[in-house]
Amino acid sequence: MGQKGAETRDRLLDATQELMETSGYFGAGLNQVVALSGAPRGSLYFHFPGGKDEMVGASVRRAGQTIGDALTGLAESSDSVTALADAMLGFLGDQLEQSGWRKGCPVATVALETAATNDPLQQACSEVYRAWEAALRIQVADRPDADDLAITILALVEGALVLARAHRSRDPLTRVGRQINALLSTPA
Repeated sequence: MGQKGAETRDRLLDATQELMETSGYFGAGLNQVVALSGAPRGSLYFHFPGGKDEMVGASVRRAGQTIGDALTGLAESSDSVTALADAMLGFLGDQLEQSGWRKGCPVATVALETAATNDPLQQACSEVYRAWEAALRIQVADRPDADDLAITILALVEGALVLARAHRSRDPLTRVGRQINALLSTPA
């Protein structure tokens, strides 16, 4: 694929992610993706012959990789797991607040709306969550409860994002951050 094709594909994925985060799977149609991306309608079917589900799956995976890369960068610049948790919640809170409380996790809305009825999208969401869990597990690998701790931290962060968005407040993120820090400072 040439540069122009890659740029068009990226615009389609950017528009899909934007619409999924703000309007959800069912609130975002192909017409909206085409309009927001500025791409020709035929490009959508060229890049995603499987239609909306293929495009949403690619968008979820790409957004997941972006957040995963950010998590890795934060981990490299943090001197402790508690500092990483604080940085991660700050980063996600900044994104949420800067969007006017319209965007939370790029995976959660799709997972909540489709996981029970759409196997390919459930799989895409599961892959992203497993990758994030693995990245967190690396940070707590020295603890015997690393598996449980990684999934607990991920669940706390995801829940805090939902509550922060619903309340239009960073307070749930702050509170969850305190609890994660307490959890991490307790011996396993």
